[in-house]
Formats: sequence, structure tokens, C-alpha cells
Amino acid sequence: MLPAKSLSQIHMATWDAGYNIRRSVHLWYNGALPSGDRGRRKSRFALYKRTKANGVKPSTIHVVSTPQASKVGRSTESPIDFVVTDTVSGGQTDDAQITQSTISRFACRIVCDRSEPYTARIFAAGFDSSKNIFLGEKAAKWKNPDGHMDGLTTNGVLVMHPRGGFTEESQPGVWREISVCGDVYTLRETRSAQQRGKLVESETNVLQDGSLIDLCGATLLWRTADGLFHTPTQKHIEALRQEINAARPQCPVGLNTLAFPSISRKEVVEEKQPWAYLSCGHVHGYHNWGHRSDTEANERECPMCRTVGPYVPLWLGCEAGFYVDAGPPTHAFTPCGHVCSEKSAKYWSQIPLPHGTHAFHAACPFCATQLVGEQNCIKLIFQGPVD
Repeated sequence: MLPAKSLSQIHMATWDAGYNIRRSVHLWYNGALPSGDRGRRKSRFALYKRTKANGVKPSTIHVVSTPQASKVGRSTESPIDFVVTDTVSGGQTDDAQITQSTISRFACRIVCDRSEPYTARIFAAGFDSSKNIFLGEKAAKWKNPDGHMDGLTTNGVLVMHPRGGFTEESQPGVWREISVCGDVYTLRETRSAQQRGKLVESETNVLQDGSLIDLCGATLLWRTADGLFHTPTQKHIEALRQEINAARPQCPVGLNTLAFPSISRKEVVEEKQPWAYLSCGHVHGYHNWGHRSDTEANERECPMCRTVGPYVPLWLGCEAGFYVDAGPPTHAFTPCGHVCSEKSAKYWSQIPLPHGTHAFHAACPFCATQLVGEQNCIKLIFQGPVD
């Protein structure tokens, strides 16, 4: 039995083998979990067709007067396909930093049709160790006119479908909450309020390419087979890294050549690492001058344009699933310094991601850092070689 504060789960019915693969990508991890992708704990999950379906169907309703005495499912239970860990700002998963998990023990379930077009639908979960749907005493629950019980998990399963799909022209959609039976509701006043939102009969729980699933502690990006076909690959991102390094960008002051580190060393600051002033976008090599005050250690004055702002190392965004196009890495998120294409940076810069019980703010998809600045991202200004 594993403690809920260190592990949380997402329950998914898996489906189709071969090229028709669907994938759920865990936001805020730059290609892999900090400790590496192992077993059921990964930064991305591929869904395949099971030999035998494991979906759930409505059955008998029981009201338990002493829910504390009921055994609740943990991450060792057989119905769980994937384990999703809580995320804190910066993409870390240190158990010591997670005081209490806010993700339901069985966070949600995704049920896919076993025949074309393989439609995938999301439901709030809430299962016990006997594979029965179980909702805690604090969870909102009710009986529908057809006699079936429905409810919401304590902290809710939220979904946002982007307008225009997951493309260069995409725009943020509206966040909704999904019930255990898969109905769509407007958001509650706060994340765990007892009163449910209003039923949105014109919308469904069918997942689309680019749909975001928020589990109150982790956010997943849903990608379809067709969407993945048009997404840049890891090889393409590596080619972009090599291309920008081959252009031999230089520090405009030290005149030393800069280079993005290899993807395998993406967390290690190297000597040739490019750094940038995020208020103006000028790219330099590392230097230790320009401090404006002792209290704001990261506030520096750019020697090129005198603009004062954060001065950080630049990191290439390595998770291909977050890119809406295959453009070159020209823009950086502020204040973390993760670099990706212009259209990808601008897309994520305008997405309001759930934060806490009722707040929303834009965050870097690669590390969960809350974005700041006028546009949440900045165009980088590289200086080419002078020879």
C-alpha cells in the first residue's frame, strides 16, 4: 500500500496497436520525469487495444454510512493502467515537496471505442479496490432523472478543448468539469465546492487532439493519431538543435561561440550554454556582471540595450508533443528560459491552466513555471559569428 501523498493514479482503458496510437502527455516534464520514465510512471502514456476490454458499466448503487471503513484503491490495484505523479513548479517530483496529493487515487478513466473511428471519452473516476465506483463523503453526488447516480471527484476532473484543434491557429477553449458518468458541467465556484456547476448539454466528453485534462495536481495533453502524425519528432527537434548550433551564435560581448547542450544533458548548465536577458531577448554567454541590486540577484542590465530584467540559461524544449508546428526554436518562455518555436510559445502563453482551487494562469508546458512579462515569452536575438 503506497501513501496517497506520493503517488496518484490515472485509470485508462487502452486500445489500438500499430500506427493508430493515441497518447497522453504529462505537461511540465521536458521529455521525461526527472528520475527517468519507469514502469507505470512516465511523462507520456501510449494507449493500445487490450485483448479484452476493461471498461466499467453502471451497476447496483450502495450508500455507505461509514466510508472510512471502506478499502480504497491504491496504485498497486490491477485496474490502474498508469500512475501520474503530482507536479510542483519547476517540474520537480520530490516527495518531500508534496505535502498532500490533490489528485484522486483513481483520477479519471478514458474509454476508447474498439472499432473505428476509435472515439475516446473521458470520465471522472472514483474506484475502490473492488473495481466499483466510489465517491468520498465530501464529493458532490446526485441522482439523475433516469435514476442513475452521478457525481464529481473531490477536486474534480477538468477538460479544455482548444478552438481550432491543436494547430498553429489554435485558441484557448473553455474549461469544463466532467462527471463520473461523463456529463459536462461548468466549473464549480471553487475546486472542491459541494454545489456542482450547470449542465452543458451542447458539449460532450469526447477528447480531441490538443484537449487538456487537469487532475488538480497534474495536467495531461491528449494527442490523437492524426495529430501525432503532423507533430515534429524527437529527431526533428534534435536536427533543429544541431542547425542552430551549426550557425555558431556568439556572445556579443565575450565573442565566444554558444551551443545548446544535447537533449541527454538538458538539465546540466554547460560552459557554452546560451543565456538570455528575458526583458529584451539578447542572447549572451554566461557573465557575472550587470547586477542592479543585492536583493534581486537575477535582475541584470543587458550590456547591449541597457534593459533590466531576468538573466537565465536557455533550455531547448524537448517534448515534441507540446509543439503546434515544426518551426525553429526562436522564442523563450519567461522567466524559465525554455525555448521552442514562435507559434508554440505564443499558443502556450495564452492558455489559462488551473492553479490551486480557483485560480488560472499561463505556465511553461516544459516545467510548470508561472509565466510573467508582457507577452509571457520573448523573441531571442542571436548574434552570428563575426568572422
